[in-house]
Amino acid sequence: MRLTMYTDYSLRVLIFLASKQSDELSTVQEISDAYQISKNHLTKIVHELGKLELIVTTRGRGGGIRLSVDPHSINVGELVRKTEDDFHLVECFDPSKNMCVLSQACQLRGVLYEALQAYFEVLDRYTIADFLHNKEEIQSLLFPTSQS
Repeated sequence: MRLTMYTDYSLRVLIFLASKQSDELSTVQEISDAYQISKNHLTKIVHELGKLELIVTTRGRGGGIRLSVDPHSINVGELVRKTEDDFHLVECFDPSKNMCVLSQACQLRGVLYEALQAYFEVLDRYTIADFLHNKEEIQSLLFPTSQS
């Protein structure tokens, strides 16, 4: 199982925002600079996270983004399900593309489905807050110039 960069960056944005003070605004440029990733790509992700009501955006001078919910309420498994296009590990998971001649008799599909469910069971046990136990270290890596 491999997550897309879209999901990876979505998780990173949420970790970034959760590592700030709850009322402190950040900019897409600030997040882009911290992770050294494309601002254009992050803009799309921030827009989607806003549509998912995980962040709020303040426009205009002095504007920015921040979490709209407590990091404890952002479930990782749920976020991955919402940001990934599909979980068709093999073609038989997608009936519209399945050309495998073994589909009717194959036992592999069931095993792979079980593995996918186990994957989500693990992700469902975590929230964004679980990745902040070492918040000071994260802050020193994301905000090196703001350290005293």
